[in-house]
Amino acid sequence: MSLSRQPRPLRVVHVSFHLDVEQRDGAALLRAWPTLPAVASAVARAGVDVTVVQTAHKSETIQRDGVGFHFVEGAHRDWARVFERVASLEPDVVHVHGLNVPRAMRPLSRAVPGVPVLVQDHGGPVPAGWRRIAWGWAHRTLSAATFTASEQATPWKRAGVLRADLPVFEVLEGSSEFTPGDRDAARRATNMSGAPCLFWTGRLDANKDPLTMLAAVERAAAVVPGLRLWCCFGEAHLLDAVNERIARSTVLAERVHLLGARPHDEMELRFRGADFFVQTSHRESTGYSLIDALACGATPLVTDIPAARKIVGDAGSLTPVEDSRSLGDAIIEWAGRDQEVLRRAARARFEKALTFDVIGAQLRVVYETLAGARVNHRDVTVGAPRDAGEHLAAAQR
Repeated sequence: MSLSRQPRPLRVVHVSFHLDVEQRDGAALLRAWPTLPAVASAVARAGVDVTVVQTAHKSETIQRDGVGFHFVEGAHRDWARVFERVASLEPDVVHVHGLNVPRAMRPLSRAVPGVPVLVQDHGGPVPAGWRRIAWGWAHRTLSAATFTASEQATPWKRAGVLRADLPVFEVLEGSSEFTPGDRDAARRATNMSGAPCLFWTGRLDANKDPLTMLAAVERAAAVVPGLRLWCCFGEAHLLDAVNERIARSTVLAERVHLLGARPHDEMELRFRGADFFVQTSHRESTGYSLIDALACGATPLVTDIPAARKIVGDAGSLTPVEDSRSLGDAIIEWAGRDQEVLRRAARARFEKALTFDVIGAQLRVVYETLAGARVNHRDVTVGAPRDAGEHLAAAQR
């Protein structure tokens, strides 16, 4: 009597070539880079056999939440051990984190011949000059790419870095572990106030565009005098310009509070205490602060860029880049709405489309689409390939 062979789960290897400059061990890296294990664990919960191979200063393996994390010793651009480890795991799909390691792409593809290689965008500029040609050659072996919004792939394809026919899937880079809480308690804990209370996070630089934000707040305050703006930031190239702009406006001087950098745990309380999250970015690869805001129930009033459009849905306002008039008008209009209804809508948006489990489900169907017929003859559990848009829509339902 012959025994039937049970199909195994789809096997995927996540690969990161980023070498930690602080030379931390594996456990420390998992704490310092929480999105790395969170995404992998979500993929495992979605029914995929997932392993993470991370370039490191010391080789070790850690098992956590159903995922094996292989930290493989490798110097800058010396990834031979990483390629060997990936190949030894016999993946059905390889998922590379970051478009900024072109030198690794062809050697990686040679190490796993015939295996689809997916690369995920994690931000960074499109290369210029001769680098476009070199990067384009390096990325010719890719099977697909993921971006937060498919429009973000356009400049990469236009520059020839990615093939014009390369399939592109829409998947977030990460999510948030923040949760809603009592707004008034959060305000007492942080000394935040305002009717409404506006919150800003991000660098003070040209891309984040804090001067447009300040002009919008000044405009809105003429109609909503009770508003207050609270700003947390790290890098602050425009701090002098921001201070000068506030100093020459009595309206802003009375309403804007510059807090600088604050601990991560405190940020959850600040998002909970805010009515609105304000952001005036010109571009974002994803927008972690925006996701944090929705997770805590803060309504986003942000610029209309591809990543924000994908994240916000109908749970907030999208206004043109560098348009302080439109943002100011949005603050006025949304301040007049029922804040409790808005808070529930923000959290509902997060739970529907932005959680780690949603990301895990989306990635599973991406992997199934890429693996397709290749794994059907290898006794691997994989759904019938369908249109990628249908796949991802099904994952979000």
